[in-house]
Amino acid sequence: MYGSIAIVGTIADVETIAVGPASHEIERLREVYGVGRWRKLKGRAKVRLPDETICLAEVHWYEAHGVGRKEIKIKRILHFE
Repeated sequence: MYGSIAIVGTIADVETIAVGPASHEIERLREVYGVGRWRKLKGRAKVRLPDETICLAEVHWYEAHGVGRKEIKIKRILHFE
């Protein structure tokens, strides 16, 4: 579970959006979560919303080796089930 949403299953079609200095958030991420090779990624996943609705959504998150996924957020709902 990530905040108020839960990923149901796996994240598909993962793409890197930004790496290292290209990410404007790099210093904040290092201060909050620790040093790592931070990347911003996007993909598609089934998510459970706070009202228990399940839908397919485009999600964005930050990730670093040894730290894991952080700050997953829904950018766009693609399809309700």
